Amino acid sequence: MNAVVLAGTSAMRMWPGTLVCVVIALASTFVSEHYGGPQLIYALLIGLAFHFLSANPQIKTGVDFCGRTLLRVGVALLGARITVEQVADLGWKTAAVVVLAMTLTICCGVLLARVLKRRPEEGVLSGGAVAICGASAAMAISAVLPQTRENERITLLNVVGVTVFSTVAMVLYPFVLKAVDLNGMQSGIFLGATIHDVAQVVAAGALLGTQAADTATVVKLFRVLLLVPVVLVICLAFRRAGAAAVGLDRKVPPVPGFLLAFIALVVVSSTGVLPTQAVSMASDASRWLLVIAIAAAGVKTSFEDLLKLGWQPVLMLVVETLFIAVFVAAALLGLKLGLS
Repeated sequence: MNAVVLAGTSAMRMWPGTLVCVVIALASTFVSEHYGGPQLIYALLIGLAFHFLSANPQIKTGVDFCGRTLLRVGVALLGARITVEQVADLGWKTAAVVVLAMTLTICCGVLLARVLKRRPEEGVLSGGAVAICGASAAMAISAVLPQTRENERITLLNVVGVTVFSTVAMVLYPFVLKAVDLNGMQSGIFLGATIHDVAQVVAAGALLGTQAADTATVVKLFRVLLLVPVVLVICLAFRRAGAAAVGLDRKVPPVPGFLLAFIALVVVSSTGVLPTQAVSMASDASRWLLVIAIAAAGVKTSFEDLLKLGWQPVLMLVVETLFIAVFVAAALLGLKLGLS
C-alpha cells in the first residue's frame, strides 16, 4: 500500500513538468508538419522560450524526468528497428568503412577540443553526435558523461548544431551525388554514412531512388547500432578516469541500463518474432520520446548560457561534418564500394 501511495505521489510531482514538455513536443510537431523545418529544432527553440518555468520546483521535477528517464527509454527503443541480418547485408568492406569513419570522427572531435582548448567531454560529445546519429547520439552520450551544467549546455548546442547541419546535408548531398554520377548503392552508402539524423537519411535517399534510399537506411541503422559500444566505452573511460580526473563534484553515471535494453531489442528484432506493426510502434514511440526529451533540454537551458559557450563548439561540428564526408567519399571511391 505504501508503495502505491509513494508511486502516486511521485507521479503527481512529475506531471506538471512532463505536461509542459509534451505540449512543447506537440507544438513543434504541428509547426514542422504544417510549415516545414526540423521538428527537433522547433522543440529546442520553444523549450528555450519556456526556460523561465524551470525555476518553478513543481515544473522542474517533471522536466528532469523527461530529460533523463524518457530520453533513455527513447534511445533503447531505437534497437527495435535494427536486425543482425541488415548488418550482414552491408558486407564487411562497407561495415569496416563505417566503423573506421565513426572512430576517426570521434578522435577528430577530441583532437579539435584539445587544439581549441576545450574540455575533452566536448570533443567526445560533438564527435559522437556527428559520427553516429546526431541528436539521439548527443543525448545518449551526454547521459554517461559527468553530470554538470556545462555539459547540459554543450549538449543542447550540439543537438542544435547537428540537426542544422544534417538538414543542410539532406538538401545538398543528393545534388552533389548526382553531379558526380554515383550509382544508387554508392549514393546510399555515402548518405547513410555521413548524414546525422535517421529521418533525413531516408529523405535524402528517396531523392535518388529506391536503391539509394534502401541502402542509405541500412547503413544508417548500422551506425545507430554502433551507439551501444561507443556509449559503453565512453562511460567506462570516464568511470576509470576517476574523481581525480573529472572532479569530486562531477558524478559519472554507472553503465546505463538503456544500453542493455537496446541490445535486447536488437536481439529480439533479429529473431523475427516482432510483428511489423510492433516495430513501427516502437520506432514512433522512440521518436516522440526523443522530441519530448529535447524539449526538456530546451526548458532547462537559457539562451544566454548557450551564447556564453563561444564559437569553438560550432567550429568543431563544422570540421567534423566535413571530415566524415571527405573520408567516406575517399573510401567509397578508393575501395570501389557499391560496384560489385
